Amino acid sequence: MQSTPKILMVKPVNFGFNQQTFANNKFQVKGFEQDASTKATAQFNTFVKKLRDVGVQVIVIEDTPEPHTPDSIFPNNWFSTHKGGTLVLYPMFAPNRRLERKPAVLNYLKESCNVKRVVDLTHFEKEEKFLEGTGSMVPDRDNNLIFACSSPRTNSEVLEEFCNQLDYDYLLFDAFDQEGDPIYHTNVMMSVCSKFVVVCLDAITDLDQRTNLIALVEEIGKEVIEISFEQMAQFAGNMIEVRNKDGEPLLVMSQTAKESLDAQQLKKLESYCKIVSSNLTTIENNGGGSARCMIAELFI
Repeated sequence: MQSTPKILMVKPVNFGFNQQTFANNKFQVKGFEQDASTKATAQFNTFVKKLRDVGVQVIVIEDTPEPHTPDSIFPNNWFSTHKGGTLVLYPMFAPNRRLERKPAVLNYLKESCNVKRVVDLTHFEKEEKFLEGTGSMVPDRDNNLIFACSSPRTNSEVLEEFCNQLDYDYLLFDAFDQEGDPIYHTNVMMSVCSKFVVVCLDAITDLDQRTNLIALVEEIGKEVIEISFEQMAQFAGNMIEVRNKDGEPLLVMSQTAKESLDAQQLKKLESYCKIVSSNLTTIENNGGGSARCMIAELFI
């Protein structure tokens, strides 16, 4: 299935603005650092409660103070899980993000989940080649297909190795923001759900690549729902479909993202899924990631 009712989230201890990721994450905004950890923790707790209230099974693991990992709230970048019991570990761009691979999460996965196989790609860090999980890759799990935009954090060689190991095909393309800078993670510009794909097509400036992406989405039988540059900047591309305990699809996003959408877009999305949104502004401004980045799906 494309989506799951069971997810893992990491409760932050010392969340804050990460200078090491600011080099190529244009979604981070300076000036909101005051009380960031306290505010982020409160936003995290509210978000978890909202998800649980609608029937999502949320496993919360608390981060540890040491080593300091300001972005631990985004676990989807350093690991992913897949049907058949596969756990994948990813090479991370920022040295302090590599420290997020802490025993608490790894032990939970290995002891409480049915891990039968570990695909460890972290050795690529020695070659300065990176692939940051379901940030770099937006998977269509039903069709074993990956959508990915090239960036300093999404290396084609590592992507190919992932696809070889897990028997996926991939579409690699180029995507840029309005200033012409590469978009750091694919999951801030597009979201693949069971029956539709949300994507900022304007970010794909090569018309052939744009046409190929649209054709592929149509080929797999999903509807393209387009968002603008402005909406992408408000994290409208950073949505994720999950399911509740009854198997009903839910579309999870931040309040900022929801408020950026127009009535027609909301009507279209709500025809497919119930929308669940929460205020994540401190996390978004300091971390440069939103709702999707905070959720690690558990398929094992």
